[in-house]
Amino acid sequence: MAIVNRTTDSFWSGARQWDIDVALRAVEDAVTHGADIVDIGGVRAGVGPPISVDEEIGRVVPFIHQVCQLFPDTAFSVDTYRAPVAQAAAQAGVHIINDTWAGHDPNLVTVAATYHLGLVCSHTGGLLPRTDPYRVAYPRRIDQATAAGPDNGDPRDGVLDDVLATVLATANRAEQAGVPPESLLIDPTHDFGKNTWHSLHLVRATQQLVATGYPVLMALSRKDFVGETLGLGPDERLEGTLAATAVAAWNGAKVFRAHDVKETRRVLDMVAALRGDILPQRVTRATN
Repeated sequence: MAIVNRTTDSFWSGARQWDIDVALRAVEDAVTHGADIVDIGGVRAGVGPPISVDEEIGRVVPFIHQVCQLFPDTAFSVDTYRAPVAQAAAQAGVHIINDTWAGHDPNLVTVAATYHLGLVCSHTGGLLPRTDPYRVAYPRRIDQATAAGPDNGDPRDGVLDDVLATVLATANRAEQAGVPPESLLIDPTHDFGKNTWHSLHLVRATQQLVATGYPVLMALSRKDFVGETLGLGPDERLEGTLAATAVAAWNGAKVFRAHDVKETRRVLDMVAALRGDILPQRVTRATN
C-alpha cells in the first residue's frame, strides 16, 4: 500500500505531494515499483491546522477520480476518518476506506457497506483524531473474547488486548452493517495512542493479530517508534522501517503501508521467498 498525501505538512517531507503533477508521478512510480494499493490522503494525521470536510474532499476526490481512470488495474484507498469524504471518494471510484482513527465517525461502516468497499479497522486507544498521545497506558486484561494468550507477565500485553478488542469490535460492527468479512483488514495502528514500547511490542505480536483470521495491515513507514528506537529523524528511518517490515511479514502480516515502495516490495518478496511462499525469479548459480 503506497502512500500519496495531497498535503503540505505531512510529518516526512518526502510524503508531501500537494502539487498535482508531483502526486500523479508518485502514483505512477508506486505502481511501477510494485504497489498493489495506493492510499490517498488529504489531511495530516497529526496535529495541524483544521481542514474542513469540503476542503478534504477537494484535495482527494478529483484526484482519486483521475487516478482510477489512469490506473484501472490498481486498487485505491482513501485515508480519511470522515464519512462524507469516504462517500465522495467511493463515488469517485475508490476501493477501500483506510480509517486510521478507529471508527471515530460511526457512519464509515455504513459507507463501506453501501458502496461495497473494503475497510481498515484500526486502534487509537480512544484518542481523538489529529491529537497526540500523552502518558498512555493499557492495563493487562484477560477474558475469553480478547485474551492475547498466556499471561507472561509483560505489562505491554495490555496494549495487545486493547488492540484486539477494538479492531474485532469494529470488524463485527462492519459485518453487521453488511461489509463482507473478506473485505476487512485490521491495523494495530502503530504510534496512534501508543508509545514506542507499545509499538515495538505490537510488531512482536504480529502472529497474535494474524490469528484473528483477518488480513493484518502494518503502517510502519518512517514512524516515530522507529525513530525513537534508533535515535533518528524521519529522513533516516528507512532501514529501521524495513527491519520491522521483514519481521511482521515473516510472521504473517499481509499489507504494508509504505512511503518507500521499491525497497519495501523487495523486502517483502525476499521474505516471501525465504518462507517458501514464492519462487526465485531465476536460479542459474551452480545448476550447470
